[in-house]
Amino acid sequence: MTFFNEENTVEQLVLDTLTDRDNQWCIAEPQADYLDSHLTLLISNLKWRFVAAEELPRQHSDVLVESMVRDALIRLNPEIKAQPDRADEVLYRLRTIPLSVQSEGLVRANELFAEWLRGEKSMPFGERGEHTPVRLIDFENLSNNDYVVTNQWVYPVKEGGRRFDIVMLVNGIPLVVGEAKTPVRPAVTWVDGASDIHNGYEQSVPQMFVPNVLSFATEGKCYRYGSVRMPIDIWGPWHEGNNKAEGTLADVQRSIRSMLRPHVVLDILQNFTLFATDKKHRRIKIICRYQQYEGANLMVARVVKGYPKKGLIWHFQGSGKSLLMVFAAQKLRMHRKLGNPTVMIVVDRIDLDTQITATFNAADIPNMIGAATRQELQSLLAADTRKIIITTIHKFGEADGRLNERSNIIVMVDEAHRTQEGDLGRKMRDALPNAFLFGLTGTPINKRDRNTFWAFGADEDEQGYMSRYSFQDSIRDKATLPLHFEAVDVKLHINKDAIDEAYSQMTDELSELDRDDLAKRAAKMAVLIKAPARVNAICQHIVKHFQEKVEPNGFKAQVVTFDRECCVLYKKAMDELVGPEASAIVMHTQGGKSDEYAEWKLAKDEEEKLLDRFRDPNDPLKFLIVTSKLLTGFDAPILQVMYLDKPMKDHNLLQAICRTNRVYPGKTHGLIVDYLGIFDDVATALDFDEKAVQKVITNLDDLKKELPGVVARCLAFFPGVDRTVGGYEGLIAAQDCLPDNETRDKFAAEYSVLSRLWEALSPDPCLGLYEKDYKWLTQVYESVKPPSGNGKLLWHALGAKTIELVHENVHLETVRDDLDTLVMDAEVLEGLLDAKDPDKKSKEIEIKLIARLRKHKDNPKFVALGERLEKLKERHEQGLLHSLDFLKELLTLAKEVVQAEKQVDPVDEQAKAKAALTELFAEVKNGKTPMVVERIVTDIDEIVRLVRFPGWQNTKAGEREVQKALRKVIYVKYQVKDQDLFDKAFGYIRQYY
Repeated sequence: MTFFNEENTVEQLVLDTLTDRDNQWCIAEPQADYLDSHLTLLISNLKWRFVAAEELPRQHSDVLVESMVRDALIRLNPEIKAQPDRADEVLYRLRTIPLSVQSEGLVRANELFAEWLRGEKSMPFGERGEHTPVRLIDFENLSNNDYVVTNQWVYPVKEGGRRFDIVMLVNGIPLVVGEAKTPVRPAVTWVDGASDIHNGYEQSVPQMFVPNVLSFATEGKCYRYGSVRMPIDIWGPWHEGNNKAEGTLADVQRSIRSMLRPHVVLDILQNFTLFATDKKHRRIKIICRYQQYEGANLMVARVVKGYPKKGLIWHFQGSGKSLLMVFAAQKLRMHRKLGNPTVMIVVDRIDLDTQITATFNAADIPNMIGAATRQELQSLLAADTRKIIITTIHKFGEADGRLNERSNIIVMVDEAHRTQEGDLGRKMRDALPNAFLFGLTGTPINKRDRNTFWAFGADEDEQGYMSRYSFQDSIRDKATLPLHFEAVDVKLHINKDAIDEAYSQMTDELSELDRDDLAKRAAKMAVLIKAPARVNAICQHIVKHFQEKVEPNGFKAQVVTFDRECCVLYKKAMDELVGPEASAIVMHTQGGKSDEYAEWKLAKDEEEKLLDRFRDPNDPLKFLIVTSKLLTGFDAPILQVMYLDKPMKDHNLLQAICRTNRVYPGKTHGLIVDYLGIFDDVATALDFDEKAVQKVITNLDDLKKELPGVVARCLAFFPGVDRTVGGYEGLIAAQDCLPDNETRDKFAAEYSVLSRLWEALSPDPCLGLYEKDYKWLTQVYESVKPPSGNGKLLWHALGAKTIELVHENVHLETVRDDLDTLVMDAEVLEGLLDAKDPDKKSKEIEIKLIARLRKHKDNPKFVALGERLEKLKERHEQGLLHSLDFLKELLTLAKEVVQAEKQVDPVDEQAKAKAALTELFAEVKNGKTPMVVERIVTDIDEIVRLVRFPGWQNTKAGEREVQKALRKVIYVKYQVKDQDLFDKAFGYIRQYY
């Protein structure tokens, strides 16, 4: 009988698809829309060729296949072809970048290598020594490159090195790493593969990821990809067109065919990769999601073809619209067919301080300029400036006549549905009569918004949209989080007639400056809303709700009030309840003598500092009190709850509530607490064509109704088990109800549903009834989780509240861990082997073993021992190993675990080793060796730990590997040519490592 495993199913599927075994490459050309027919034909002929890892001409310790890189350098660079030894000069430069990864950090080293890959680096190879660009990859004629895929690539040593399932190389440079997992166990998922890469390989052998464009992981059901150091929970899927199905090998194959084609990988490298600085001043790498790739490429294709000259893109709030504009602008500016175009980004805020501007600035995009005044805009366009210009729609309102008639001006308009329909939109078209106009919106266009389709929708586009990424798409892809809403006690609601009257008197669009004219038009409502008793009651509810349900999870809140007066009233009431440090007002103020709100005016940099404090989880600022500011374009993923006490509808409402939907560690949903009953009728509040959009909001009451059924489904796995029994007896009784992998996986799947529900509701009082059962189920779940760490997706689902609950009272700690005595004491062994119930004894040892293995879950040796334990259990379950033999094998394994633990470095030994090395290098430091002692010691420590193995001092091979590693740091990286120093350092390493 043939068994399915990761090698013969998923890994083989990836290799066969990439090498086009079934000849489907041409049929499945997903980017045909973006390309002309000649290019489509050329691209469909580009394929990866398979070469077995052991046949590649490389040492295991090499990151690059250097002979292939050398061939490409000679093939692609005439200056190097004329003098082939110049290729070695380039290779020497390339080799130093992986060596610098410990001091530079992986992201920075990856960025340095990307500059070489993109052809941005030059060498003095021209006549009279002038610099000429060095090409490692031919982006112009893609068939000039060599595309190789291999599997089971080992690095950095043959025995005990890391083994990569799939490696994809262009011209001998490993650009893509893939990890495959078994498709036949529900508790093993793509997350296991992603975790191997992110938590394992990138940490232990970062050198392999220095040239990396992206990594992917799949278990044959889902395909996910990410870039270096990208947290696993934001690894994304890759879909094509309208086909977004997932769950089968065929779906994974479709994703691979679409994304891992040579031209797409190189397009991502060249045009869809950014290095940016985050709020904590760390370098991060960003690569596109599939909807950004599709949207930007459709835009570029229209501009290159010359028609249609417009297009409307609807990508849901929070799904990365700002980045889409950055990627599109970057590719348009670099495109050789467009002759150095001008790209204009038009925002609809009065000032240029928007999320989009911040995104462009963080990503260090070159040739970007802001036009903050009408004069600046007019002079830039009159001077025919070829840059990325960011301006506001209002600057066109002040312009007269035509500003520039060129056709290679591309305009991207943010939030296209709002200010494009009136005079401003017409004036912009008059000013730039031949420009391309692309409208981007984060909210769907509603029934009355026909003008937006007229302004941006091309006749060629189905339903008026050039690219559409809906609310459901973004939730499914985990680009954004679902939104829940919570209605409050109706006593706090306002009379329904008063709200309706306010709605009818309000204009659809409030002016951005919100000069309290709403209050004048809806005076009745203002009086009701501002009644002191109501303000106090609402502020008390906000504080109580926040302290019980939001603050324990580490999230923050926005309070949206009726007008500026309300901001001040709420601030005053909240100061009395939680102190002035906990909240801050952010609103528009003129700041002059006549402005009664002048004291709340914040300069631009003051406001930015305040918002950074809000984003900081350790800062006491918990609430932002606003009325019209920060309801669009404000990005703070830590914001989970919006306390909504302002009448809004349609675009304004959807944009506002989506401030809470950004992805953040431990956050399962955004939450809207509705004080006006706006969501009593969701259809009225969100009046869009799409019926599906009305599912934007999930009522928490519905989730509460689901809870009893989900708990019952989990408990149904344990009929007749007494849940009051602790210790081994209780745990063994529970585990006996989950006798094999199939049952365990079914339980794990049900349990993960329950844990997500628990996180969404916690700490609602309704959970009290089920707390004991949930705690018990969590501990049983933990005890059957595979010891090698597989099934991380299901474990991943456990949130902060669950872990906290378990830590409060782990009654299973009555399980003593006396494994050492058990495996060392001959009498105990004899007694165990003569036991009447070997199965029960086996269970006890198994539980102890799992506990010990988990302590070392990041150590490859213990992961391997964990995998052995799983295989033993499977053989026992399949009847291939009798109970007594199973017990004997467990005892052997237990001995090895205890032995391995004795070889693990105690922390003080590690400290001694580093201290000794530091002392040695401090002694020899002088003017000729101006090195940072700490850095060289850290580098030696890390690289030696990587290559050594237990007992290395007693083998020639071990000594050789460690000496080689030491030379790399001392001689190559730090250029210290001192034999005596080398010998002393090696002596210290022999003694301490």
